[in-house]
Amino acid sequence: MAETIDDISISYEDESGNLVVKELQKEVLTRGSWTTIMFLYQELDRKTGEFGPAKATIRRYKKVGNSFRQQSKFNISNQKQALKIAEILTGWFSRD
Repeated sequence: MAETIDDISISYEDESGNLVVKELQKEVLTRGSWTTIMFLYQELDRKTGEFGPAKATIRRYKKVGNSFRQQSKFNISNQKQALKIAEILTGWFSRD
């Protein structure tokens, strides 16, 4: 468990110590006892040994005691979906 927001990461190693989720970028959207973070990441394709295309995820964390625990997540599975979400949000929030 991460004790600070800056310590939160989605990079993940399997039981053999192989990196299987590689965090590329992290943007903290909100700070506080409820924290929202957006990550850009890649997952290892175990068949090829190569990292796949970039994906995004938005995760909510709640501070419980001295550490942050993940409460929910939304995964954006590909570039097409990410761009469609961005297009819709831009349209909604650019209105006068």
